[in-house]
Amino acid sequence: MPETNEATYIAVVNGEEQYSVWPAGLALPGGWTAAGFAGTEEACLDHVAEMWRDITPRSVRRSA
Repeated sequence: MPETNEATYIAVVNGEEQYSVWPAGLALPGGWTAAGFAGTEEACLDHVAEMWRDITPRSVRRSA
């Protein structure tokens, strides 16, 4: 298998069910947890796009 220099990222989610990507191996900022997906930055962004269909924060969706 060819060696690649692509960094590994993880998909993360916060309490408002908002998604982002974060470099693997770095401590997550407060309020964010791993969303169970890791890969290249592009793969993680694709995963986030698939999972995060409604960008409205959870608290706003509940109050509607």
